[in-house]
Amino acid sequence: MIGKVIGAFVGDKLAKQTSGLGGAGGAALGVIAASVLRRMSLPAMLALGAGGYVAKKVMEKRSASKNAPVSETTSTTSSTTKREAA
Repeated sequence: MIGKVIGAFVGDKLAKQTSGLGGAGGAALGVIAASVLRRMSLPAMLALGAGGYVAKKVMEKRSASKNAPVSETTSTTSSTTKREAA
């Protein structure tokens, strides 16, 4: 019983941070996730956690490459320093 309440609370908090999911939907997913995790074996939980970690890193890398500013290399800095030195 306490596990379902904790799962519903965590699911509700996560649903508020993600778009397209309401608080009640997140709470329901939290209850379902808590009961699924209770029945999983330890190796399956570790594999699920490792897969989630890898997926998160791939998504972060993909979004970082899309949002990376394009660096422009111009010769204005070198010509400016030559003029100032003379």
